[in-house]
Amino acid sequence: MSNRMWGGRFGGGPDDIMEEINASIGFDQRLFAQDIRGSLAHAQMLVSQGIISQADGKAIAEGLAQIEAEINDGKFKFSRALEDIHMNIEARLSELIGEPAGRLHTARSRNDQVATDFRLYVRDALDHMKAQIHELMAVLVSKAEAHSDTIMPGFTHLQPAQPVTFGHHLLAYVEMLARDAGRFQDARKRLNESPLGAAALAGTGFPIDRDMTAEALGFDAPMGNSMDAVSARDFALEALSATAICATHLSRLAEEIVIFSGPAYGFFDLPDAFSTGSSIMPQKRNPDAAELVRAKTGRIIGALGGLMVVMKGLPLAYSKDMQEDKEGVFNALDSLSLSLAAMRGMMDALGVNGDAMRAAAESGFSTATDLADWLVREAGLAFRQAHHVTGQLVALAEEKNCMLDELPLAEMQKLEAAISEDVFSVLSVENSVASRRVFGGTAPEAVRARVVHWQNWLAEAQS
Repeated sequence: MSNRMWGGRFGGGPDDIMEEINASIGFDQRLFAQDIRGSLAHAQMLVSQGIISQADGKAIAEGLAQIEAEINDGKFKFSRALEDIHMNIEARLSELIGEPAGRLHTARSRNDQVATDFRLYVRDALDHMKAQIHELMAVLVSKAEAHSDTIMPGFTHLQPAQPVTFGHHLLAYVEMLARDAGRFQDARKRLNESPLGAAALAGTGFPIDRDMTAEALGFDAPMGNSMDAVSARDFALEALSATAICATHLSRLAEEIVIFSGPAYGFFDLPDAFSTGSSIMPQKRNPDAAELVRAKTGRIIGALGGLMVVMKGLPLAYSKDMQEDKEGVFNALDSLSLSLAAMRGMMDALGVNGDAMRAAAESGFSTATDLADWLVREAGLAFRQAHHVTGQLVALAEEKNCMLDELPLAEMQKLEAAISEDVFSVLSVENSVASRRVFGGTAPEAVRARVVHWQNWLAEAQS
């Protein structure tokens, strides 16, 4: 039996193995809305250019509308024998309207058709992802405002380093997410050119209007080279790169939720809706949602690497290898969308134990740097000398099992005579945090100013 798509070139149909490796309908059926949008724009252009009749154009539009309704209602029967979403829709259109369906593919190839569908899908996903990022940013900004003066330890090497405010800590992720949103926006700009009209690889001899279809589909312009139009997948690579970077940021925050919600720190109280219990240990509350956000980053990064490997050796123009471009992209975009939603829910409901944070900030001599700075600023010591004296004072405090601000002044003056009683003004965690009023610093007033900045930024972005 001759395959209806290949016609007479192949006398026998593909065997089961060929059908299994060749069919993409199992995953590319999610492109149905984009495929129908592209076909409608193409049909309208063909009518406008006098390539097909108005009657055929009307029949095609009505048939495509019915197909979209059938798919949305779950009544459409997808066929593996028809390989992909394009042929499934075309076959059903033929059943519905007969001969005019065969004219829809005039001046078009599946090569430019799938390239158009895929760009439209990724563009829609980028818009959705950017909106989700803004929603998470809003939650973090709100929480940062509420905790602009909640003191916690700032860490380097996961060791207490200097006291900071929890609001400042949260705003670090807001900064990251804003850059993520910018990357999605930039990727969208470069993506937003239309492959439609490139046909198989060389363009078409029909008098089509590529500007008309580009405008109808919301593209800025048609792509300028037909071979590039059907074979480029760098738009998907760029989208995956932005997705992987964003997922990496979420994974860092997820890791902190895992660490700081444990009994060793006790900074966070996990919301019940985003944690689970143990089947054997009744006292456990496991941060499963955070752990899964952390883990999904692996598959997202893998999707980026996978597509780069697929594309790295392909000659121009189209090769069937490119059928492998979609599953990884779909999965990565789905995974990031789910991770953003989960993180938004977790952070919105996360309980914060300010007392535990403050106690941790007071441990580990986290104001030692403030002491060294004071010795430079007030006692006139060179920083290296001040660093050395501060180290001696930390050792003394360890020996006496006390905090730096609990050391007797006389004991400190034995190590450095220039130390005065004014030194105690920098040794508390409150004074340490309050002193860092520089732009981008952790002082509560600096945090509140940055909160206002991000509130205005989000309001403008969503307007």
